Amino acid sequence: MTRIQFEEETLNTTPPPPPAAEMKYNPRVSSSRRKSRKAHFTAPSSVRRVLMSAPLSTDLRSKYNVRSMPVRKDDEVQVVRGTYKGREGKVVQVYRRKWVIHIERITREKVNGSTVNVGINPSKVVITKLRLDKDRKSLLDRKAKGRAAADKDKGTKFSAEDIMQSVD
Repeated sequence: MTRIQFEEETLNTTPPPPPAAEMKYNPRVSSSRRKSRKAHFTAPSSVRRVLMSAPLSTDLRSKYNVRSMPVRKDDEVQVVRGTYKGREGKVVQVYRRKWVIHIERITREKVNGSTVNVGINPSKVVITKLRLDKDRKSLLDRKAKGRAAADKDKGTKFSAEDIMQSVD
């Protein structure tokens, strides 16, 4: 084999495919930081609603079997992180454009003397009381149903008989 033939052969070969472990479950979902950030910051209001969810308090979590819910006006929340930690109040406004919520009695005085609400990130609060209507109740039921199904399936990989057979 001449040198020219060798070079032509190496140029025409394609690289081997990546190993199976590196393959994605869905190749259409990008893991690019740039694209993820763009999708986040240009998200429409309907998507922002879901992204601006907050965990429920332990009482509500045990009552409804749901971990978190999108924050809504008139929910009662408690701040659990940051400068205003421990403060409780009713949600006055969900400001989706700025990714924050405004809570009553959490305000700041401006230089000109007027008071303005301080924006709090919804991930830094816990919902202590939900404002329920039929749509929200149906959402709670749907989420609880899915969670119950997942809990039922959890731990059923092996039955007690399977484990005892492997021991013997």
